[in-house]
Amino acid sequence: MSDKIKRRIRIKAHIRQRISGTAERPRLSVFRSNSQIYAQIIDDSKGTTLAAASSLKITDKMTKTEQAAKVGKLISDAAKSAGIESVVFDRNGYLYHGRVKHLADAAREAGLKF
Repeated sequence: MSDKIKRRIRIKAHIRQRISGTAERPRLSVFRSNSQIYAQIIDDSKGTTLAAASSLKITDKMTKTEQAAKVGKLISDAAKSAGIESVVFDRNGYLYHGRVKHLADAAREAGLKF
C-alpha cells in the first residue's frame, strides 16, 4: 500500500472518531476514485444507507469537477425525497479541495444543510 493511501486511511480514522451519523442528522460520505465520485447518506446508528448518488449514471461529456457538482445536486435531491434536510459531511480522508469541494458546494446550493 502506498504512503498516500496509508495517510488517507489514517486521516479517515481520525475523522470517523469525531463524526457519526444519526437518524436526525445522518452522515454524507464521499468516495473519490480516479474516474468516478460517489456520495452516500448513512445512518450509522442503524448501519443503513438512506440515499446514494454517483457519477456512474451521468452519460454527458463533462469534466470530473462538473461531474462532482452534478452528483452533489443528485445527492441533495435524493436526500430531500428521503426527508433529510441536514447532514454531517464526511470527506473520508480526502482534502476538501477540487472534486470533493465541488460536490459539497453543489449539495449546499441545492438545499442540503451541513
